[in-house]
Amino acid sequence: MVDSVKVISHYGEKDLLERLDAALAAAGLGDGELAPEALAPLDQFHTRGLAATEELAKVAGLGAASMVLDIGSGLGGPSRYLASTFGCHVHGIDLSPTFVAAAHHLAQRSGLADRVSYECANALDLPYEMETFDVVWTQHVAMNIADRGRLYGEALRVLRKGGRFAIYDVVTGNGEPLHFPVPWSREPGTSFLMTPDAMRAALEAAGFHILEWTDRTAAARAWFDERRKASATGAVSQPLGLHLAMGTDFARMAGNLGRNIAEGRAGILQVVAERPR
Repeated sequence: MVDSVKVISHYGEKDLLERLDAALAAAGLGDGELAPEALAPLDQFHTRGLAATEELAKVAGLGAASMVLDIGSGLGGPSRYLASTFGCHVHGIDLSPTFVAAAHHLAQRSGLADRVSYECANALDLPYEMETFDVVWTQHVAMNIADRGRLYGEALRVLRKGGRFAIYDVVTGNGEPLHFPVPWSREPGTSFLMTPDAMRAALEAAGFHILEWTDRTAAARAWFDERRKASATGAVSQPLGLHLAMGTDFARMAGNLGRNIAEGRAGILQVVAERPR
């Protein structure tokens, strides 16, 4: 199991809430209810942002009565999008107490505290009974987890029969080593990418049936290209962004991920798997 302390220290700092409020005020969002679209530059912590969340949500089998578990919920962007769009209830877990506190805060500001909740918990030892959720959701989280068999086994355990596991993750590409740091890790010691074939095998070994297997690498490459062009013209400068949570070196991390994808060292997969009935 990866050292949780190292993972937690990679994500966020203790003064995050104060910096969030200051940035929201600078963006003209100091008062009033916050919409998911307004927060997307800040809380959609994965490649292609809100668009990727929207695409995955369309195939996740969600409805107003769905009970959803968001593993690695971060600042809560996807969970709040799902709750506001589908009317479902979402519970998020994250290793980082700082992120959990920020997610609670943003849920209050978004008027969604009755439909989303968050707590500190480990994905490899989920604190829930068997068959609790209709959907388990995770975006750009498994890259920090070496024991995929246990992760996928826990997801299967808490899913109801016929429930879906919605995944959006980074995978290895051509076998060449990654350029570090990347958004999930500053060093190879806390990065555990799998090949697509190994990921599929691990999901099936855990007991899942694959419903959808979509390579989003080309779309990710185009997204990073657009961001580089916008950055060159100064068009992406804004007070809200992932740098608030990740620090001043986040631009370098994101740039390296874009480079890894452009050079074929990494890819992006969208997967939906089902617990058999």
